[in-house]
Amino acid sequence: MRSQIDEYVIDKVRERRMELNISQAELADCINISRGFIGNCESIGKNYKYNINHLNEIAKILKCSPKDFLPDSPL
Repeated sequence: MRSQIDEYVIDKVRERRMELNISQAELADCINISRGFIGNCESIGKNYKYNINHLNEIAKILKCSPKDFLPDSPL
């Protein structure tokens, strides 16, 4: 089961991805992971989540810092 912080990070990645009009498939291709992985991360009820390496690569594509996906205070 995903934790509260996992859900927060996934939501922040989705928000930024959508702001830039980047599809799940485009993001997956850019960071060299399967296209279904992003969809599974963003799906409620799935236990997929990003690791720190994913977040670093995603931040490069989404032109932000990996810390932009984290809350200012612990959850």
